Amino acid sequence: MFLLKGISGLLKEGDVATLRGRNAMKCNNCKWEKSPSGLVEVPYKISNDYAARQKEVIEDAMAIFHKKTCIRFVPYSNQRDYLNIMSGTGCWSYIGRIGGGQTVSLNLFGCVYQGVAQHELNHALGFYHEHTRSDRDNYVKINWEYVEKDAVGQFDKVDSNNLNTVYDYNSIMHYDRYAFSTTSGRETITPIPDPTVRVGPRGTLSETDIEKINKLYECGMSPVTTTPRPPTTTTTRTTTTTTTTGSLTKILLLLASPTYY
Repeated sequence: MFLLKGISGLLKEGDVATLRGRNAMKCNNCKWEKSPSGLVEVPYKISNDYAARQKEVIEDAMAIFHKKTCIRFVPYSNQRDYLNIMSGTGCWSYIGRIGGGQTVSLNLFGCVYQGVAQHELNHALGFYHEHTRSDRDNYVKINWEYVEKDAVGQFDKVDSNNLNTVYDYNSIMHYDRYAFSTTSGRETITPIPDPTVRVGPRGTLSETDIEKINKLYECGMSPVTTTPRPPTTTTTRTTTTTTTTGSLTKILLLLASPTYY
């Protein structure tokens, strides 16, 4: 756990900004509120630092939630609580609704990919990393001897509500088997009892990710099909160059690849 300049809180697990005293998915008033229509509206602002195409990538990531769950990311219109999506230092988010305008950081030079955006938005909905869930020792072995010293905290378990779902090796919230390894070819996460099980996301929300969202927010058996309000648009375009630095950014970029194994 370490402080990062510019973040009003503590970063835990690398891309999670936390407030003291909060656990994953066990804080009922940390959920976003459901409207009488059955939709869960999550207001958001997107910084004008992003190019038009980058905004489209973020909104396309949101559209998957709209299609599969009762979550609706809606443009901010003076709501008290909302997501402030901005190009901060790296890719990170708070867990669940914290009140007021809360930052979701998607650095424009390395984090604006659909899978990365979904990962951080799912944090904002209330979910920690899958490999840190409370029952993970039944499904994976953490090879601590190969974990980078500064990354040990990213593999600590959390006291999570697992919503009676199966452990999901392919969750958008799961790190790959070599995450933060000190030694090339040495795994930090090994599936058990079958070490050959594929580990890591497939570039978008998994079916179990979707199931968890629908359970946590009591979306019902079928997603509500009401069309959300259209997002705001911009005609401003700038040239961007995608670069990646550090282990965390490289790991998050794997979320953007549906063909990663």
